[in-house]
Amino acid sequence: MPISRARKEELVAKYVELLNESNGFIIVQTQGLTVTQIQGLRNTVRKEDGLYVVAKNTLIRKALEQADWVIPEDLLQGPVAVIFGRENMPGVSKALLKHIDDEDFGEKMEVTGGVMTGDILNAAQVDAVSKLPTLDELRAQLAGLVISPAQGVVNVLYQATGGVVNVLQAYLDKNDEGGDE
Repeated sequence: MPISRARKEELVAKYVELLNESNGFIIVQTQGLTVTQIQGLRNTVRKEDGLYVVAKNTLIRKALEQADWVIPEDLLQGPVAVIFGRENMPGVSKALLKHIDDEDFGEKMEVTGGVMTGDILNAAQVDAVSKLPTLDELRAQLAGLVISPAQGVVNVLYQATGGVVNVLQAYLDKNDEGGDE
């Protein structure tokens, strides 16, 4: 059943909005997946703030053009799904690849590539992106870097005050010994 012109324009606008919210997307070739398998994949990707969309290649091309993104012509061939990374491309790609491995989709699903920060990625590069730290991991590392110097200052102050207390205690102990005689 053909899609009306108005619906096509609505979908392109939605895809442009998703591209503007995303720092990348992954393209997968799918064929013969069950509804249950697709729902499981959607849920996995959604947990990492990603979005799985089955889209017409021509509509994705138009959206990429309107959003000023590079168009991966070679990747947009045949039946494809697009997984938008939104703010967490490494986390989404990691979850996607793990789900594909866990479910053993075989020939039914294959990551063909993607786009991240204006660069077209092949399947191996998408795998490399999945090994990058996720946004939450980066935040934790950054917090550790910020807290580490402060913790060092606290330790120095604690040790310094501990030293002063020890000297005072030794002085008091010495005077108590001398005062008893």
